[in-house]
Amino acid sequence: MKIVFMIPNMTGGGTERVISLLSAEYVKRGYEVAIMQFAGYEHAYELDSRVEDFSVAGRSGGNPFTVLKKLTGIRRYFKQNPDCHIFAFCVMGAVYAAMATWGMRRPILVAERNSPDSCNIKKLRNWAYRRADRITFQTEDGIGYFPKAIAKKAVVIPNPVDASVPARFEGDRKRRVVTVGRLHKQKNHALLLNAFADFSARFPEYELHVYGKGELEEELKKQAEDLRIGDKVVWHGFSADVRNEIQDAGMFVLSSDFEGISNSMLEALAMGIPTICTDCPIGGARLYMQNGASGLLVPTGDRQALGEAMCRVAADPQLAQKLSVNAARIKEKYSLPGIAEEFLKAADLV
Repeated sequence: MKIVFMIPNMTGGGTERVISLLSAEYVKRGYEVAIMQFAGYEHAYELDSRVEDFSVAGRSGGNPFTVLKKLTGIRRYFKQNPDCHIFAFCVMGAVYAAMATWGMRRPILVAERNSPDSCNIKKLRNWAYRRADRITFQTEDGIGYFPKAIAKKAVVIPNPVDASVPARFEGDRKRRVVTVGRLHKQKNHALLLNAFADFSARFPEYELHVYGKGELEEELKKQAEDLRIGDKVVWHGFSADVRNEIQDAGMFVLSSDFEGISNSMLEALAMGIPTICTDCPIGGARLYMQNGASGLLVPTGDRQALGEAMCRVAADPQLAQKLSVNAARIKEKYSLPGIAEEFLKAADLV
């Protein structure tokens, strides 16, 4: 029996991180595991040597011949592996799986990883989801976006917390605000830069450290200069060792307009970094943190509220300590073995 994860590529995102964790857990349990990339060849995370890792094609760019090559390669693989269970961890993975397995019986589990409302191919997605056997969502809110034919297949499975996440830092925290995520419109780093500019006027000793890469990098750097905080913002790009680099930060901020569940937020909480997040659809931050007790939630797009929350953490060491201690408790609640077991149950593999 083989579990085949489908993902565009294994770049440094949260979904890719979850796949690397689950694949290692499953081969440890004796399952055969493969990761099929269908839009690239990148590898940001180290994989267990027992995991079969391959790519059927690069990015298509809308080229119909590349799309046909992908479908042909995917279908050939599934014909050669009749005992596989497909774990499609993205919308296009579900679409390609549904198309490539037409006329053959291959169990398909889809993992919805983002806000369903952000999808721009909803009709095609819903067709593929109806072909799936089970659909996992990260929160209950996500299920409400879908018709009954899809919702009846749904199960909620949160993200796991990797046991290797560093323990809660207990020394004097650095005067740093940190954020981790793709430099993409969804993450709304522009909001964070604006709020940090306001915050910096009251707490000039703090720096903002940005981890991640993306198409908005130059635009965001220009914004920082225009706000006259360019000398206080450090751009790190992608870092495979980001957890060790940020564990002693004064606070973590996620300013997204929408999310499934942010892995970077989850790991920040598990490390006990005082964390501030926008309370964005589909409620992932709300699921993991209790506002005012284990983190601070602010409305999406609200520059003033975000800046004020950062000021609260910087000005009140007792609040920062309370948030840190309470947040770190999620490390046990959402353990990798437990979440991995939930996926297996959803796929009827146990």
